[in-house]
Amino acid sequence: MKQKSRLIKIIISAILFVSGMLLPLPSYAQLTLLGLSYFLVGWEIIAKAAKNIVYGQIFDENFLMTVATLGAIGLGEYSEAVAVMLFYQIGEYFQKYAVAKSRKSISSLMNIRPDYANLCDGEQTRQVSPEEVNVGDYILVKPGEKIPLDGKVTEGTSSLDTSSLTGESLPREVEKDSDVLSGCINLTGVLKIQVSKEYGESTVAKILDLVENAASNKAKVEQFITKFARWYTPIVVLSALIIAVIPPLVMADATFSSWIYRALTFLVISCPCALVISVPLSFFGGIGAASKQGILVKGSNYLQALSETEVVVFDKTGTLTKGTFSVVKVEGNDFPTSEVLELAAYADAYSNHPISQSIRQAYARPIDTSKISNYQEIAGRGVCAEINGVLVHLGNARLMADLGTQSHAGDGDGTIINLAVDGKYKGWIKISDEVKLDSAQAISALKSANVHKTVMLTGDNKASGEKIAKQLGLDKVYCELLPTQKVEKLEELLAAKTPNKNVVFVGDGINDAPVLARADIGIAMGKLGSDAAIEAADVVIMTDEPLKIASAIKISRKTLRIVRQNIVFALAIKGLVLLLGVMGMATMWEAVFADVGVSVLAILNSLRALSVKK
Repeated sequence: MKQKSRLIKIIISAILFVSGMLLPLPSYAQLTLLGLSYFLVGWEIIAKAAKNIVYGQIFDENFLMTVATLGAIGLGEYSEAVAVMLFYQIGEYFQKYAVAKSRKSISSLMNIRPDYANLCDGEQTRQVSPEEVNVGDYILVKPGEKIPLDGKVTEGTSSLDTSSLTGESLPREVEKDSDVLSGCINLTGVLKIQVSKEYGESTVAKILDLVENAASNKAKVEQFITKFARWYTPIVVLSALIIAVIPPLVMADATFSSWIYRALTFLVISCPCALVISVPLSFFGGIGAASKQGILVKGSNYLQALSETEVVVFDKTGTLTKGTFSVVKVEGNDFPTSEVLELAAYADAYSNHPISQSIRQAYARPIDTSKISNYQEIAGRGVCAEINGVLVHLGNARLMADLGTQSHAGDGDGTIINLAVDGKYKGWIKISDEVKLDSAQAISALKSANVHKTVMLTGDNKASGEKIAKQLGLDKVYCELLPTQKVEKLEELLAAKTPNKNVVFVGDGINDAPVLARADIGIAMGKLGSDAAIEAADVVIMTDEPLKIASAIKISRKTLRIVRQNIVFALAIKGLVLLLGVMGMATMWEAVFADVGVSVLAILNSLRALSVKK
């Protein structure tokens, strides 16, 4: 039923109900108005209860409301029967409203789905489905249109609205050779883009899949409430039956009508709507609040786990630093610096590592790959290759130690890449990588959020790693680690953590997939659009801002506070009114408050999870 139609029925039913209660009418007219009022708001509930019984789903809130109100009518309590149904429907209306509001918070993400692509066909363009475009095809994106697929700009300049992906309002300027991601909106110029990924592998498709499936990963407290409701409702029905039958049989002054009324009141009070609705809604609101800040949480189980964060472990490159390297110094050991740079560029010709790219960029000349043979990457150390028949090793101090030659330690102000030719040390290159502007603020924010320990794991040299750790205020740093050693260090931290607390690992999602998978919670950040980031992590931060980690933890803790408030509030009020109902001190009017009133208040409280300040 649409919300507008539901609201109209509630209003008409309320008018009929108030008229039947307050106007000086004959009894038959009063009953007619109350009957119409009950039919308007109750027929849908009764029909659902009957349908569910046919399919074997007997014990739900529709069944409880139907039995309670029809029983009240049987006892002649017409106004109370109508009141229960009317206020129950008001509670349902608020529930639908709250869910719609929560969904609206992530609707911007769902709106990134492209409707079409302008496929270039010679000098003409034709609109096609994004699924029909292949890698290597060219598409045209006009101002105001969504970019339908990931690719590289080949013609044109423009500004892109990336807010639906990153949560940031500042437009991004793009030009020829800029990489662009599907889901962004082209604001100004016309762009011609060469497609780099099929639609199914594109950023927009992966994000949509992530968001649509987030609800399937339920938090522990949600799973408990689901199981609780499954057993709770049959127990409530059995208890009501006992209340209705046993006291009149064993107590001399008890009447069946009085105790049946108490049993029906008990049924209304016992409806678990407040918990069943508000707990998932709170988590949904928390996920929505995170998405508005460019933080994608893959499920409420991860949102709950974030609230118990004790240790945050960072990768360095691309996480705390920008990952944009540049050559700042070249030195030769009785060897021309120009040849040091040239041999390094040739040795790194086949590597996609950002450091290798910076060396080739500094060399800035074409590389004749026919001069290169026997290329080999040495994990955690560097590369080696034969260049014009000369054996060249390029890498860190450990690689030089393996060769039995000297190396340059550096002063901690950058990464040192050493060069050896035919086993003899020939020089070094210093590579600089800038620390992100908000990295220090992020560490400070985590400590303010009572995260007990912040750690950095890096393959960089000790001097450089320790300098960055001191600059940012990290508690501990482990340097010169191979990928397998990063996992070992994480295992040590996991073994040392407090029980029921969690260790979070934050990485770029490309080189750190094993560590992301091993941590209690893996957070991928930066590298927007990386397949590994979206697939390996439990949480994806869609900007380059480490500060968003503290925001994610803050959102998770606020969400869990709201969940606990709703559980305690609902159980306390229901428990009190249940006791009063069994004792005959509470009527169905109090029962309506204990059910619908508590549900509405819990739902409104759940909506607070949506509003988290940046």
